[in-house]
Amino acid sequence: MEFDTEQEAYDFYNAYGGRVGFSIRKQYFTNGRKTGKLLMRLFTCCKEGVRKKDRRDKHTKTPRAETRTGCGARMHIKYDEAKGKYLVDNFVDSHNHPLIIDECTHIMPSQRCISSVQAIEVDLASDSGIATRNSYELMTRQAGCKESIGYIKLDQQNYIRTRKQNEFQYGEAAWLTNYFVSHACDDPLFFYALQLDAE
Repeated sequence: MEFDTEQEAYDFYNAYGGRVGFSIRKQYFTNGRKTGKLLMRLFTCCKEGVRKKDRRDKHTKTPRAETRTGCGARMHIKYDEAKGKYLVDNFVDSHNHPLIIDECTHIMPSQRCISSVQAIEVDLASDSGIATRNSYELMTRQAGCKESIGYIKLDQQNYIRTRKQNEFQYGEAAWLTNYFVSHACDDPLFFYALQLDAE
């Protein structure tokens, strides 16, 4: 198979994994030294490899579950300069673990995604003061069921947290000042004052 971009190859292999019943990961890649262009990339099953030696406390009550099984399923792409496309030069489709049933494919990490429309709805719900669990419940009811929404509640929480962190890009003090200014514009009775120190 041939692909115009690395993202097209990833989307294809991810869709294939969703149909078959496994999640995928991006593994190592090689860029050209002079051009910086991606020359090859390896996509693997999410259960590829094995966990390194566990150095945590042995008395942990709920240790993290083992997820790696050394699965060898993979798709390797390589850039062909003559065609200007990425070619699949190695494909392994055998897995050493049971595959996920269709009813559970929506919770696989590589299959979960918040679309741009869903992101707008999440932003509106968050800005309106609706709790995350309530807005997630609303989204699932609109979609018909949890399987149709395309992501889980943890993804929504992570999205909101990331958005709030990005709002702090100019620093907490600047963000608070902007908040006070915008609040003063909305409410003429709102008053704020700043006291600065040496820093």
